[in-house]
Order: sequence, then structure tokens, then C-alpha cells
Amino acid sequence: MRRIGIDIGGTQLRVAAFEQDGTLVKKEAMPNDHNLGPAGNLERLARAIEGWDTSYEGVGIGCPGPLDFAMGRILNPPNLPGWEGFDIARWFEDRLGCRAVLNNDANVAGLAEALLGAGKGLDSVVYLTVSTGVGAAYVLGGRIVGGSHSCAAEVFNMVVADRPSVRPGMNAGALEDQASGTAIGRMASERLGMQVDAAQVFALRREGNEVACEVVDDAATMLARGVCNINCVVDPDMFVFGGSVALYNPDFVDLVHEKACELVLNHESLTFALAQCGGDAGLMGAALLV
Repeated sequence: MRRIGIDIGGTQLRVAAFEQDGTLVKKEAMPNDHNLGPAGNLERLARAIEGWDTSYEGVGIGCPGPLDFAMGRILNPPNLPGWEGFDIARWFEDRLGCRAVLNNDANVAGLAEALLGAGKGLDSVVYLTVSTGVGAAYVLGGRIVGGSHSCAAEVFNMVVADRPSVRPGMNAGALEDQASGTAIGRMASERLGMQVDAAQVFALRREGNEVACEVVDDAATMLARGVCNINCVVDPDMFVFGGSVALYNPDFVDLVHEKACELVLNHESLTFALAQCGGDAGLMGAALLV
């Protein structure tokens, strides 16, 4: 029987049906209309699923956090205004009459990579996504480790530097504010005296620009510290890197590996790989929750 995966985003909603082996059967995307609220938007997804006229055993939902996994509830994600406190899993169960499971977007992408992607066949996989922000997932024995309060692997707030606070509500020196694409763009803009984004910084680095080289090197150092901290606690079989910064700049991931090898206890066991599931990883992982 098939599984349904749903990806909730601030600007787009996506839904897909998968076979048990992960083969994509159907997929549909639509804009998130903030005027409709959560129930109105989800009704559109439910109608899309019903329109496929296919049997399925349940629905998995990937959504930006913070969330309460056990309750299937959205808490207060900043990019989903009006969705605060919404019982999304219960809504789908009542509407579609099937089991529904909720987890955050980084976790479900990590689950896809651990079971069907770069970490396939391994018991312990840490997934790190480096793009606009920095997110992570820890998959052990084929299951997401969510923690007692749905906060496991929330590495974005891990302190990796003794530096001033950049963003309210985040720790000073937090990993996301030191190693994300946003951070790379911000730090380079401050030093270059002009506005640049991460893609432009990496382009300047390839041209040999000294400031760009220093900024990227610093971000790699911060991310390597994060890897070391994670490795000290869970010692995974593999770190899988996804997100635009990592996937478009594999040499950056190589640099992080080089720096992390200098920090971990056993550098020979530190294995990195790039994500393989592509843009549908979130949908695939959501379906795997069922």
C-alpha cells in the first residue's frame, strides 16, 4: 500500500504519493495562501489526495519547527503566521480517516537520506543541511531521534564561537549565525562594504578574493566545531550534508571535513557524504514517517 508525504512550507505546500520502496507515483504543489489559514490550505491538499483515487496507509507531514511531535501539533514557527498551536496531525486523521504523523522538515529530509539516500544501509546517520540556515537530523536504527521535547538535533543554536549575538532569540555564537549561507553573506558584506549573498561569496572565493576566502574558511571552522560536538555525543557512521551551500560547493564540505578531522578523537572514522535524494527528500522522508 502507498504512503502519502506532505511538505509544509511558508510559501509552498507539496504532497506526493510513494510506493513502499520510495518510488514516486504522484506529486502536486501549490502556494501557501496565508489568507486561508491552516485548515483552508490543508483542505486543498486533502482534495488533491482524494483526486488521485489511490489507496494509502497513512500520511506523513514535514513542517518547519518548533513542533510537538508526540501531539502532532505545530507550535509557533516564524514562517507560518496563523498556524500557531494547530493540531495538524489530528486534522488530517479526522479529514482523511487515516493515521497521520508529524515531524520537522530537517528530520524528514534526514530520514530519507538515511534510509534511501547516502546513508542507506547504515545504522547511525547525522544529516546536516547548510543553506539559508543550519539544520540537522539524527537517525538511529531507521528512526528519527526526536528527544523528550522534540528538540533533539536542533543544532542551529549550538554555541561554536565566543562572539556577540546576531539575532534575538538565538545564542550568541550559534552555529547558524556563524556557518549558514545567511551568515556567510552577512560576514562578507560587512567586510567588503557591499551587499553580497553566499553564492556571490563562493564565486569571489573561486576568483581568489582574500576576504571571501577568509569568510568561507571561518565558516568552515565553525561548522567543523559543530561536527566535532555532535560526533562527541553520538559518533555516527556518517555525516550526510544537504542544503544549497553544501551541495553547490562540495569543496566547502571537503574543507569542513579537513578541519573536523583535526578536532575529533578518531579522524579515520569521520565519514562525510553529500545528500542524494534531491529536492523531494522532504516529501520522501515525510512518507517514510508512516
